[in-house]
Amino acid sequence: MKYSDFGLVNTDKMLGNALVGRYAVPAFNFYNMETLTAILAAARKMHSPVILAASESAIKYMGDDMLLGLIAGACISPCEQIALHLDHGHSIDACVHAIELGFSSVMIDASNLDFKENVKISRDVAKYAHKHDVSVEAELGTLSGIEDENTNSDESFYTDPVAALEFVRATGVDSLAIAIGTSHGAYKRKNDNQELRFDILRKITKLLPEFPLVLHGASSIPVQYIETINSNGGKLRNARGIDITQLRHAARTNICKINVDSDLRLGFTAAVRESLKQNPSEFNPRDYLSLAVKNMTDVCTNEISHITFSKNKI
Repeated sequence: MKYSDFGLVNTDKMLGNALVGRYAVPAFNFYNMETLTAILAAARKMHSPVILAASESAIKYMGDDMLLGLIAGACISPCEQIALHLDHGHSIDACVHAIELGFSSVMIDASNLDFKENVKISRDVAKYAHKHDVSVEAELGTLSGIEDENTNSDESFYTDPVAALEFVRATGVDSLAIAIGTSHGAYKRKNDNQELRFDILRKITKLLPEFPLVLHGASSIPVQYIETINSNGGKLRNARGIDITQLRHAARTNICKINVDSDLRLGFTAAVRESLKQNPSEFNPRDYLSLAVKNMTDVCTNEISHITFSKNKI
């Protein structure tokens, strides 16, 4: 399938507009009907471009046919500026498969390999993807934390600005995910004083002034959802996200895409836990899943309005 058959667009124009307009496009991860419904509802309400991100494990969970069925059923129009993006594709084959399915953007994440091999694999993916008018994101540097079974690391390595320049020139990718202190999962900071390395970001921006940069692991981890989860049987102690003020600052720079996953998971889980505890005789999934959709829609609208500043950008 061609992504345009689904009304999707690639990320070139939306990230280019974000670069000029000094805002970021939100990339929200989805893995079922409820998460997709919430993301699209928020994007349409806020008139924001949005990137629908699906990891390899999410694609496996949904299955190719179900995923494509959900996208087809969403009745997306090109004027809505919505992209379907492979998040953390760890091989050339994974990226090719996504493109063949109808993804309009892919991320090749070979950041766990040495620089030379990362360049080679990312360049090969870019060459193949560009033949199909598909955008390509790569990663340089390593984020700590766990997103899924394919994306996890015990250590973090900041992106080297000079290496970033060399990498972009050598690969021909369209955007670059950098490591400046964010991390995957619900435990992003050890304390409230921990800050992102904006000094590194400034150096990268100086060397790549007109190039879209990406921030992964950038959920803010809303306190209200942590409290709701923990008061209803959960055990997410000391969960701490990226400070909203820092995320807002990042969105005003060359960070043109900000990834959010954990916040939606927390909103979903908080709604389900609270509903089932308050209504122990409840067994109709439609009731508590509707509350989960509401929470996740709130997460997305808040991100669009108060963090990425992408409201009314289409």
